[in-house]
Amino acid sequence: MSLDEIVATYPDLSLGDIHAALAYYYDHRDEIDHQIREDEAFVTQRRAAAGPSLVERKLAQRHAADDSLPPG
Repeated sequence: MSLDEIVATYPDLSLGDIHAALAYYYDHRDEIDHQIREDEAFVTQRRAAAGPSLVERKLAQRHAADDSLPPG
């Protein structure tokens, strides 16, 4: 997003707030990016451990029961 798009999307933020946030990010980019990767890995692990959701299981059951629909 451009700065103008950010201000339009988050009207409670001033242009100075956005510049400060971007400056903080660029000053701490490696740490922030590392934390984002760790968080994404954690979510992936939790999803894998949890297995399919109830909705995914119900959709799979419906698909298995309805052979008239082509796969995909």
